[in-house]
Amino acid sequence: MITRRFIDWPGVALRSPIAQLEQMRRDMERLGGAFFGRLGLRPEAAGVFPALNITEDRDNYFVRAELPGIQAKDLEVQVHGKSLTIAGERKIASEGENVKYHRREREAGKFSRITDLPGEINADRVEAQMTNGILTVRIAKAEAAKPRQIAVK
Repeated sequence: MITRRFIDWPGVALRSPIAQLEQMRRDMERLGGAFFGRLGLRPEAAGVFPALNITEDRDNYFVRAELPGIQAKDLEVQVHGKSLTIAGERKIASEGENVKYHRREREAGKFSRITDLPGEINADRVEAQMTNGILTVRIAKAEAAKPRQIAVK
């Protein structure tokens, strides 16, 4: 008599869908690492750059971006429609020719981050300020996007 073991059998799903997705993610990372390693390329390690927070009050949207070590002169901020673009270049001083890195997570180079804002904006009233590596962009809401108090009769 032939007996089969049903644990890890391809047609039997005893694990949760979340566990299966997590296993698939790990497999894809492993395959991607092998592919990029053969080509001599490094996949992005830091994720999306720069990290953003978007908040709002009654009259404005505020976008705060972490940009440590970047000078204001190396940044370009634009609004178009409901989108905000932050672009620039991170410059890191060279360590020298004969340096051996043990860990390298900070990369130099150009970046661009485009994000949609939650409502209509007034593109004529945008201010940007850089303080201690935090870029704060204040964008006025369009009059149509501002809440209005309605009198009840």
